[in-house]
Amino acid sequence: MNNLRIVLSVLSLTLVMFSCSDSEDEVIVQQVASKKIENLHAPGTGTATYTGAFTKFSFSEGKQVEGDNWDIAFRATQIIVNGGSKGAVSEDIDRSHDAAMVLKDGIFSSIIEAPADNEFKQDGEELALATGSGNGWYSYDHTTHLITPIPGKVLIVKTHNGHYAKVEFLSYYKDAQPSMTGSQYYTFNYIYNPNKGGKELQ
Repeated sequence: MNNLRIVLSVLSLTLVMFSCSDSEDEVIVQQVASKKIENLHAPGTGTATYTGAFTKFSFSEGKQVEGDNWDIAFRATQIIVNGGSKGAVSEDIDRSHDAAMVLKDGIFSSIIEAPADNEFKQDGEELALATGSGNGWYSYDHTTHLITPIPGKVLIVKTHNGHYAKVEFLSYYKDAQPSMTGSQYYTFNYIYNPNKGGKELQ
């Protein structure tokens, strides 16, 4: 009888241990989030060479941030990433993390996952995202003097803390109304994967 009680106690303890182990190892997968940002003001003074503060943005927070927890930052048409080193632009700022980005050709909805990590670039002597009309995310019309996002260009970002996001630029003007006096206001869609290391972007 005592032996039976010992066996039952051991079995009960084993079941409890397995239950705790299963609970601790369970991975909760969070849903990929989609958001639209409107009129993110990114003022820069100058034309070919911009000066002034950068507008820092966090995909996880979905807004402008002030600390070093930014993923990308904007100043006029320039976009920098929080990874690599500073020095490619005037009044550059420190890169305090290991973020990276790559500009891909494709329809926003058709890019369903982030590419291999070796495709991503960080800032250095040159910016990871090239500037100038037709070189990166926008084109400049010399007749109308308007800046327009290039269709079929999608920015993929590895964030400062190891997550992934994709960005579709929609407008460079306040309220998406092109005008010479209302520029340097970004509107864009993005999809962010809250699961660290998860590359799914749909």
